[in-house]
Amino acid sequence: KLDKIDGLKEGDKVSAKVDISKRKGTTAHHTTTHLLHASLHKVIGESAKQAGSFVAPDRFRFDFNFSRAMTVQEIEEVERSVNAFIKQGVKVEKKEMSYDKAVSQGAIALFSEKYGDTVRVIKIGNISTELCGGCHVDNTEEIGFFKVIKEEALQSGVRRIEGVSGE
Repeated sequence: KLDKIDGLKEGDKVSAKVDISKRKGTTAHHTTTHLLHASLHKVIGESAKQAGSFVAPDRFRFDFNFSRAMTVQEIEEVERSVNAFIKQGVKVEKKEMSYDKAVSQGAIALFSEKYGDTVRVIKIGNISTELCGGCHVDNTEEIGFFKVIKEEALQSGVRRIEGVSGE
């Protein structure tokens, strides 16, 4: 209840301000997770399904289903792929539509979540189309650059990539 949080009560007026610098980093990292997911499919196969993520202004984590450690060559190929997508300067479209229409247009719905009748679709050219409510760049070139910091086992059958993008 609001009345139990720092004395706030229903009807109180509050003010919020977005830290533009942090938002810029977060949007770059969030869009990078979509490019990373697509690149993992390209390099190690469609079985590399997202199993979770964490996005922050200064870094991100991306968890995915995969049965073994990635090779150095696979990690380098994923980096090249993501950076090529970034360099292409692809428009990032954000649209709301019905769940059925989104899925019929090929949008990936992750985590077996329950979605409402209207969903938000993030489409990055012909690279990625996913249901997603997060903040994103308008064009991939805004990301700048991507680098894998670490690839490791999270648990049996689940791997984690930690990465950074931007300046």
